[in-house]
Amino acid sequence: MSIGMIDTGRIEAMVAQLKATAARATPSIEKPLQTQQPTGAVDFQSALKSSLDQVNQTQMNAQNLSERFALGDRSVSLSDTMIAMQKSSIALQQTVQVRNKLVSAYQEIMNMAV
Repeated sequence: MSIGMIDTGRIEAMVAQLKATAARATPSIEKPLQTQQPTGAVDFQSALKSSLDQVNQTQMNAQNLSERFALGDRSVSLSDTMIAMQKSSIALQQTVQVRNKLVSAYQEIMNMAV
Protein backbone atom coordinates (compact mmCIF):
# COMPACT_ATOMS: atom_id res chain seq x y z
CA MET A 1 0.00 0.00 0.00
CA SER A 2 1.30 3.45 -0.85
CA ILE A 3 0.19 6.84 0.43
CA GLY A 4 1.38 9.55 -1.89
CA MET A 5 5.09 8.91 -2.33
CA ILE A 6 5.55 6.94 0.93
CA ASP A 7 5.63 3.15 0.74
CA THR A 8 3.82 2.03 3.91
CA GLY A 9 4.96 -1.56 3.40
CA ARG A 10 8.53 -0.55 4.10
CA ILE A 11 7.48 1.39 7.17
CA GLU A 12 5.55 -1.61 8.48
CA ALA A 13 8.57 -3.84 7.82
CA MET A 14 10.78 -1.39 9.74
CA VAL A 15 8.36 -1.34 12.69
CA ALA A 16 8.34 -5.15 12.73
CA GLN A 17 12.15 -5.17 12.68
CA LEU A 18 12.30 -2.69 15.57
CA LYS A 19 9.84 -4.77 17.60
CA ALA A 20 11.88 -7.94 16.97
CA THR A 21 15.07 -6.17 18.05
CA ALA A 22 13.39 -4.85 21.19
CA ALA A 23 12.12 -8.35 22.02
CA ARG A 24 15.65 -9.76 21.71
CA ALA A 25 17.08 -6.97 23.87
CA THR A 26 14.72 -7.48 26.81
CA PRO A 27 15.39 -10.51 29.02
CA SER A 28 12.72 -13.16 29.19
CA ILE A 29 10.48 -12.81 32.22
CA GLU A 30 9.62 -16.50 32.11
CA LYS A 31 13.21 -17.58 32.90
CA PRO A 32 15.00 -16.24 35.94
CA LEU A 33 18.48 -14.96 35.25
CA GLN A 34 20.08 -17.80 37.24
CA THR A 35 18.62 -20.54 35.01
CA GLN A 36 19.51 -19.00 31.66
CA GLN A 37 22.34 -20.82 29.95
CA PRO A 38 25.48 -18.76 29.32
CA THR A 39 26.12 -18.20 25.64
CA GLY A 40 29.88 -18.40 26.08
CA ALA A 41 32.56 -16.11 27.29
CA VAL A 42 32.75 -12.89 25.32
CA ASP A 43 35.85 -10.77 25.45
CA PHE A 44 34.94 -7.16 26.33
CA GLN A 45 37.40 -5.77 23.81
CA SER A 46 36.01 -7.83 20.93
CA ALA A 47 32.42 -7.03 21.90
CA LEU A 48 33.21 -3.31 22.00
CA LYS A 49 35.07 -3.44 18.69
CA SER A 50 32.24 -5.37 17.06
CA SER A 51 29.71 -2.82 18.31
CA LEU A 52 31.78 0.10 17.04
CA ASP A 53 32.22 -1.62 13.68
CA GLN A 54 28.44 -2.01 13.40
CA VAL A 55 27.90 1.68 14.18
CA ASN A 56 30.54 2.60 11.61
CA GLN A 57 28.91 0.36 8.99
CA THR A 58 25.51 1.91 9.71
CA GLN A 59 26.92 5.41 9.29
CA MET A 60 28.72 4.50 6.07
CA ASN A 61 25.52 2.95 4.67
CA ALA A 62 23.51 6.09 5.53
CA GLN A 63 26.15 8.32 3.94
CA ASN A 64 26.22 6.16 0.81
CA LEU A 65 22.43 6.24 0.47
CA SER A 66 22.26 10.01 1.01
CA GLU A 67 24.97 10.63 -1.59
CA ARG A 68 23.23 8.36 -4.10
CA PHE A 69 19.89 10.07 -3.45
CA ALA A 70 21.46 13.53 -3.82
CA LEU A 71 23.01 12.49 -7.14
CA GLY A 72 19.59 11.45 -8.43
CA ASP A 73 19.86 7.64 -8.28
CA ARG A 74 16.30 6.46 -8.91
CA SER A 75 16.89 3.15 -7.13
CA VAL A 76 17.22 5.00 -3.78
CA SER A 77 14.04 6.40 -2.26
CA LEU A 78 13.78 9.28 0.15
CA SER A 79 12.19 7.06 2.79
CA ASP A 80 15.07 4.54 2.63
CA THR A 81 17.57 7.38 2.92
CA MET A 82 15.81 8.98 5.88
CA ILE A 83 15.41 5.65 7.69
CA ALA A 84 19.10 4.85 7.21
CA MET A 85 20.06 8.29 8.50
CA GLN A 86 17.84 7.86 11.58
CA LYS A 87 19.33 4.41 12.27
CA SER A 88 22.77 5.96 12.02
CA SER A 89 21.84 8.78 14.38
CA ILE A 90 20.34 6.41 16.95
CA ALA A 91 23.36 4.10 16.78
CA LEU A 92 25.70 7.04 17.37
CA GLN A 93 23.61 8.32 20.28
CA GLN A 94 23.63 4.85 21.81
CA THR A 95 27.41 4.65 21.44
CA VAL A 96 27.86 8.01 23.13
CA GLN A 97 25.62 6.93 26.02
CA VAL A 98 27.58 3.70 26.47
CA ARG A 99 30.80 5.68 26.45
CA ASN A 100 29.41 8.06 29.06
CA LYS A 101 28.44 5.11 31.29
CA LEU A 102 31.89 3.56 30.90
CA VAL A 103 33.62 6.82 31.80
CA SER A 104 31.32 7.25 34.79
CA ALA A 105 32.02 3.70 35.99
CA TYR A 106 35.77 4.24 35.53
CA GLN A 107 35.67 7.47 37.53
CA GLU A 108 33.65 5.79 40.28
CA ILE A 109 36.15 2.94 40.50
CA MET A 110 39.09 5.36 40.58
CA ASN A 111 37.46 7.28 43.46
CA MET A 112 37.06 4.14 45.59
CA ALA A 113 39.20 3.87 48.68
CA VAL A 114 41.45 0.83 48.64
